[in-house]
Amino acid sequence: MTTAAPARTPWHLWVVGIASLLWNAFGAYDYIMSQLRDAAYLEATMGPMGMTAEEASTFLDSFPVWASALWALGVWGSVAGSVLLLVRSRHAATAFLISLVGAALSFAYQYTVELPPQMADSAMTKLMPLVIVAAVILQWWYARRMAAAGVLR
Repeated sequence: MTTAAPARTPWHLWVVGIASLLWNAFGAYDYIMSQLRDAAYLEATMGPMGMTAEEASTFLDSFPVWASALWALGVWGSVAGSVLLLVRSRHAATAFLISLVGAALSFAYQYTVELPPQMADSAMTKLMPLVIVAAVILQWWYARRMAAAGVLR
């Protein structure tokens, strides 16, 4: 009985894997700093929208536990997916899919609540969630393609 040799790792897996890990690491950093309510970070990220760190903290504190859990799932699922992609695990696609569900539902919540006035008119508030979901969809698609090609084990 012979077993098929695993497919060679294409060069683009490393490029996509490292790029996705860097992208998702920023999401993880944002999540951690937001959860810690780091005043300097919140001022730097929300200040351009006209929000103080205290106002940003109040907004974040208003999230129900389930919405915060979905946010965490979105962030950490993507980080896990990136790491799994780099170690050539077929479970990368599942991790990205879990991340996609978490992120999409978390953003759906944010689109349905009344935002602070400074955030409601911000292009970042409206567009960034779409960019993030699109990025996760592309990462999920890529991981599925690599799994189907036999690159991921």
